[in-house]
Amino acid sequence: MTWLMLIAAIASEVAATLSLKGSETTPALYIVVVVGYAIAFALLAAVLKRGMGIGVAYGVWSASGVALTAILATWIFGEAFSPVMGMGIACIVIGVILVETGSQSHAEQSRVDAIHGEA
Repeated sequence: MTWLMLIAAIASEVAATLSLKGSETTPALYIVVVVGYAIAFALLAAVLKRGMGIGVAYGVWSASGVALTAILATWIFGEAFSPVMGMGIACIVIGVILVETGSQSHAEQSRVDAIHGEA
């Protein structure tokens, strides 16, 4: 459930950011901007309250937001997307995977230490 909430937070943030760009020609989209960001931050706060580490939650949230916004802006607004941008997004994805993997390894080691009474 926590990961679904994080995915919803990411979707809300991306929708709000894309709507911010769209509001240049359609001012009514400012409503989507405000509501989208409010939902995104509320869901991110709920994810943190459920115990997900801030490094993982914020890392996944922000990196996914950057990647999805760049990709969708190309499709929706016709913005440029270069091979260098693609490599940057690949680096972001790899970085998030490494942060998540490192977080899981640390959590597992902490559990083992707790079982064996080590600090």
